[in-house]
Amino acid sequence: MSNWSHRHVLDLAAFSLADYATVLELAQRFRAMPVAGARKLPALQGRLMTSLFFEPSTRTRSSFELAAKRLSADVQSFSPSSSSLSKGESILDTARTYVAMGANVLVVRHRCAGVPQGLARDLDQAGESVAVLNAGDGLRSHPSQGLLDLFTLARHFNPELPTPEALRGKRIVIVGDVLHSRVARSNLWALTACGAQVVLCGPATLLPDAFSGFVDAPPPGLAADPVAQRGPIQVVRSLEEALPGADAVMTLRLQKERMHQHLLTSLDRYHQLYGLTHQRLALCGKPVPVLHPGPVNRGVELAGSLLDDPATSLVEEQVRNGIPIRMALLYLLAAKGASA
Repeated sequence: MSNWSHRHVLDLAAFSLADYATVLELAQRFRAMPVAGARKLPALQGRLMTSLFFEPSTRTRSSFELAAKRLSADVQSFSPSSSSLSKGESILDTARTYVAMGANVLVVRHRCAGVPQGLARDLDQAGESVAVLNAGDGLRSHPSQGLLDLFTLARHFNPELPTPEALRGKRIVIVGDVLHSRVARSNLWALTACGAQVVLCGPATLLPDAFSGFVDAPPPGLAADPVAQRGPIQVVRSLEEALPGADAVMTLRLQKERMHQHLLTSLDRYHQLYGLTHQRLALCGKPVPVLHPGPVNRGVELAGSLLDDPATSLVEEQVRNGIPIRMALLYLLAAKGASA
């Protein structure tokens, strides 16, 4: 795509509307591949994707590796437990080792915020041409998850033409632990860029009031916002206030480890106040889809019957859409110079 200008994909804050449109258009093409009967494309033949996952992952890692294979790229996996990190090697030196082996794209996931950004900066300064794709860093960002959520919603609202415009004016409710969610942060950049009205709902310990101004300032590291006008963000405390008029609801994983930090009284109490059920969802006033980035704590964020309801739950659709979205990102970053 000639209009693509990003060397790395580190944070959706840097994406313009044209960037979102490019990714969604490519993903829609790749999404049609199994329907058309083609399982692999030669687009990235001769290219090497290395997954550097310093943090456990099931969906994201498997999805990236499958996406690369469907584009005919070679895939190389890194395991921290068997690496030289245990001998004192730095993360940068580990990354440069894989670059020396020929990696064209490094897909990086780390529990500390800023690690993919730091690697991209240091590798650029070293004159390396490798692209860095952030697969989740600390509480900061998870761009591919934000994009697959956007794609899932766009396909729901306009299956034939899932563009950013499909989200304009939609009321999207995000429920739960926003404070500790890199997924929520990426969704805030993506959804507001497309003109959606985002309503955040949760207890004050997991959702500070300051999130209402999350996209008000220029994105970190940028002199100006690449999106001229964003949709608004509203913070509310009760589902009874948040759900009426909603067009879609996304609930976030409640991280049980936060219980030890006295941010919650009990999981049962949380479900009583913020857990989604069919009865609660009726407050929207119309049938609406439910999303969750996974893994789901059944009976906490979502009632099991709601999660298993194919007429309402888009959770499995999110997993399916993760592959074409990640195919699109890998193609945009690595296709140049690939052999036919």
